[in-house]
This record gives sequence, structure tokens and C-alpha cells, in this order.
Amino acid sequence: MSLSRRTFIKGVIAGGAVASSSAYLFRGGGSLLGQTSAPGSVERLITLVVNGQQRRVDALRQETLAMTLRYKLGLTGTKLGCDRAECGACTVLIDDVPHYACSVLTHSVRGRQVRTIEGLASPTGELHPIQRAVVDEQGFQCAFCLPGFVMAATGFLKTNPNPTREELAHGISGNLCRCQDYDKILTALMRGAEYMRGA
Repeated sequence: MSLSRRTFIKGVIAGGAVASSSAYLFRGGGSLLGQTSAPGSVERLITLVVNGQQRRVDALRQETLAMTLRYKLGLTGTKLGCDRAECGACTVLIDDVPHYACSVLTHSVRGRQVRTIEGLASPTGELHPIQRAVVDEQGFQCAFCLPGFVMAATGFLKTNPNPTREELAHGISGNLCRCQDYDKILTALMRGAEYMRGA
């Protein structure tokens, strides 16, 4: 029987595929046979609690929360302004504390409560007092940075519900507005604090 080069190569490839698959099943892919994962491996399909709902997501080990929220869960209110924890546009609440989502790994928030700008409104669609105040005061220009400011202020006002203007300015100082519209934003957030106290 004559063996052509092409047939030989196909046989080698098929044999390699079978060998590597069986090695995976019986050694590396432990979860298929009830074994534990290999040391240092990270489960990719995880459950997050986002805006009060459990969401299953396939997240890479090095994936940031901002990327997961925007591109896998469709929560585009979390903006990517700098991707290095400098502008605050990606601010979300994790267990009611403001965090830059671009600097938090998705795997690190399993079992914690994540809230984005989309999760501030009530289930009936009524705006959160801070969101309502921003609309009432028209406290923005382009509004790209605004979700981050609203989330930072929401977290800050949970710890200090009756701040002075200076205290609130300090509380949101980790957020940047490239339109330089800080005065209007601060006025709107102060009104939001009033609305929250009256709620």
C-alpha cells in the first residue's frame, strides 16, 4: 500500500488531536470527570450580582469589570474614559462603595453587589433622586462623564447625607469632566442630596 504525503500528514494531525483531547479529559479538564481544576486555573463562567440580578458571564482572568459590564452585559452607562483609573467615568458601586470599574478584575467581585447607573432607577422606572436632580438642573454639557459622577455622589451621600458644597466636591474629586462643567455638576448633585434627604 502506498502512503501519500498528504495522507500521512492528515493521520499525524488526527492522531495528535485524539491524544491531546484524551489528555485534557483525563488530566486537565477535571471538571468533566468531577475532578478539581488544575492549580492556578480560573473558572471562566461565573455568576455576578449586578443591579440586584444574578448574571452568568464568561470572563477572562485578566478582564476588567468595565469591559464585562459594557461588552458582555450591555450596560453601556459605565463609560471607558481613560482605562487606567484616572477619570472616574467608569465608576460603579461595589457593596455601596464607589470603585473604578476599569481597575477592578471581574473575578474579584463574585459574591459582591455591583450597581451601575442603570440600576439606580426604581423597578418602576422612577429616577433616583440624584438622576432627577441632574435632569432638573441640567447639570451637564456632553454628559459622557455624568454616570461616573452620579455613582460617585451616590456612594458618597450614603456616608454623608448632608454635606457642604466643599465636602461634596471633595467626595467626587476622583471624577473628571473634560468639558470643565464642575460648577453645574456640583449644583445638580447638591440638589440631589436635598432630594435624597426629602425622600
